[in-house]
Parts: sequence; structure tokens; C-alpha cells
Amino acid sequence: MSSRGLVIGEALIDIVGGQPERVGGSPLNVAVGLARLGRGVDLLTHLGDDDRGRHIAEYVEHAGARLISGSVAAQRTPTAVVTLATDSSASYSFDLDWRLDGTPPVPPPLFVHTGSIAAVREPGCLAVAALLNAYRASATVTFDPNIRPSLIVDRDQARGRIDKLVQRSDIVKVSDEDLRWLAPERSPLDTARGWLASGPAIVALTMGERGALGLCAAGEVTMPSYPATVVDTVGAGDAFMVGMLDTLWRLELFGGDRRSRLRRIGPDQLRSVLEVAAAASALVVTRGGADMPNRAELSQFRRT
Repeated sequence: MSSRGLVIGEALIDIVGGQPERVGGSPLNVAVGLARLGRGVDLLTHLGDDDRGRHIAEYVEHAGARLISGSVAAQRTPTAVVTLATDSSASYSFDLDWRLDGTPPVPPPLFVHTGSIAAVREPGCLAVAALLNAYRASATVTFDPNIRPSLIVDRDQARGRIDKLVQRSDIVKVSDEDLRWLAPERSPLDTARGWLASGPAIVALTMGERGALGLCAAGEVTMPSYPATVVDTVGAGDAFMVGMLDTLWRLELFGGDRRSRLRRIGPDQLRSVLEVAAAASALVVTRGGADMPNRAELSQFRRT
């Protein structure tokens, strides 16, 4: 089995009024974040053979991640116009076509991660679901819904697709905002508990300034947020996911043959996972855009 991870999902250019264009996309941020921490990771995405696409490819490769061949096949590189609110939160308007073809030409990965637009946007979401099913026997499956309501045409269909991915995943990270959109009639915690019961070994619920909650078979763990001076929240959830994955990787809990060990994770180990994740998220919000930290930056931030 490969010692590398595989991330499947959108990569795009964020356009923020009056600022230089930035590379973005939730799955891309996760791939880049892991690579900056020294992890081996491949990214399967859908870019155009244009200036923006080449900029994204260079950005990914400079971080140390590997862009999988076949990722440059779109008519144009996707974009997202970002609007920042007075509280520094971000909303998005997308120009995006999401498609995938075939199986990535890489060895079976240690884990496979997906989420956000890639999980619900046709026709690519159908290929994503098929790839997760194909890899699940040998790889840990991780998922972050990171919902973009402006791109969802059929809310019920999106809910159904997300529920199926949750059931097939080992690790799920989700925000309370996402769960309020998905199940407004229930509290986010109740929905997260229902998700845990449906299949995953770990469900992490992020709650912004109120910190995070980790759920596993052994119980529930709370993690307060790190104090941070917020520049903007772009990439905060992706950084949290990166911190989780990096720590679980260090704990050697990835791989289909370690699924039973992952399911036996205890509160102390889960707390250590959430602590690194919270630190990574807090560090990113102190910088403009989804600027994922390297190992030295994250270590220094956790000591301060």
C-alpha cells in the first residue's frame, strides 16, 4: 500500500475585491496543508489549461503536493468571488464545472479525503462516490461536507448524497453552520450524534469561537478555541481538517487494515487530535486567505 494520501475535489481561484487573486478550494487547501506539514499527498481535481490553472498547479507543486495527471481537463479554471462580512466571515459565488473521469494512476492510498462541492456537484460527484467505494477496502475515508448552498439546486438530493458519504466515511469533520443548513429542525449536536451512529469512527463538530466537539464510540471530547486575532475565516475549517488528519497519521490510525483500531480511539487520543486541529485553524484565521501553516509555524503557534 502507498504511504501517501489522496485528496479528491475542487481547486479554484478566489477573487476578493481589491486584492490579488488567491488559490482556493476546500479539498485543495487540505492537500496543500498536509503537504506543507511534510506529508505525501496527491490531488485529483479539474482545472483548465489556462493561466489560472497553471498558477494553481504551480501552487500545489510548490507546497510539496502532487497534482495527478488528468486533472487539467476543464474548459476553464473554476473561480469563486469571495465577499467578506463585517465579522470577517466569507460567502462565495462560483463559476465552476466539476467533472472526473477514470481511476487516478496512483497506488492505493493510505487514506482518501473529499468534501465540499466535489461531494454534491454533478456530474463529478458521482465519480467521487464511486472512487470512495473502490478505495474503502484498503484506505481510510475522510469527509468534510463544507456546504456551499449557492451551488445546490436540489436540497433533498444534496442531503441524501451527504448522508451516504457520511455512512461510508471513517472520519467526518463538519461545522455547526453546515448542520443547521442540512437539518434545521435538529440541533447540530443531535445531528452529529446521529452521524456517528450511522458509521464513522470519529465525527468532529466545529463551532467557531465556541471551539469544537469530538465524538467517538468511547465518548465525547470538548476542545475550546485558541485565542486569535481574526483577519478572515477563509480556510479555517480546512486547516482544522488538516490538523486532524496530520495527527491521526502520526498516531498510525490510517489504512483499511487499521479501521478497527481507529474505532477504538479513546478520549485522550481524540483530544490530542482536536488540539492540533484547533491550533491549525486558529493560526490560519490570523492570516489573510487560506494560508496553511508549515510544521515549524504550527509548532511555534502551539507553544505561544
